[in-house]
Amino acid sequence: MLVLAIDTSNRALTVALASDQQLLGEITLNIKQTHSEGLMPAITYLFQAAKLKPAAIDRVAVAQGPGSYTGIRIAVTTAKTLAWTLNKELVGVSSLAVIASNVLSTQRLIVPVFDARRQAVFTGAYQWQQGHLVSVLSDRHIKLAAWLPELLATKQPLTFVGQTAVFSDTIRKMCGKQAKIAPEAANLPRGQQLAWLGQQAQPIANVHGFVPTYLRKTEAEATWLKNHPNNEGHEPYVEEI
Repeated sequence: MLVLAIDTSNRALTVALASDQQLLGEITLNIKQTHSEGLMPAITYLFQAAKLKPAAIDRVAVAQGPGSYTGIRIAVTTAKTLAWTLNKELVGVSSLAVIASNVLSTQRLIVPVFDARRQAVFTGAYQWQQGHLVSVLSDRHIKLAAWLPELLATKQPLTFVGQTAVFSDTIRKMCGKQAKIAPEAANLPRGQQLAWLGQQAQPIANVHGFVPTYLRKTEAEATWLKNHPNNEGHEPYVEEI
């Protein structure tokens, strides 16, 4: 199975072409940029370098969120368009799972974190079980101060990975020896890992109906609901892309 993997859910952009047996190519950029400008050139270069046509792929795997609203929409829209026009399978993978998969320990609870601002995080908890990465505590948007006690209550050793720099002091203070911070090299999403997770996922039955996973309302939607407490005239922010 040949998979095209796409992740622009946060600052880093990563795309990869990978088969069941090997990684054919991967591009990861961790620079401040507009993903709408960089994504298609990266995909085009991958196919050219691998001497393959887009029609050669079997499925498209996309990091569907949480993360940056704009970044998620760019990746999901691109993935849906490619899957539909090429008549290929589409699978969505949690952006948090992609980061969690960088930590290969089978003995620890893996806690990916993205900075959601205002001392809140996008997070969840994962664990390797029989060679598969399993969601143990569901992905969520939560204040870090409320999340850490829940993790400590599991009594399991914890490894935090992702956008940990801004939270590392708090994590070490509250969690002590029960927690450790993953090495810096593990904090970037990898297209190869997304492709691998995408090979294991179930294809989306309705490509047109596939939507990002935001885990929280946009500021515009929250303002609308505040000004319209009876929800009059309000529709979901995104129903279809």
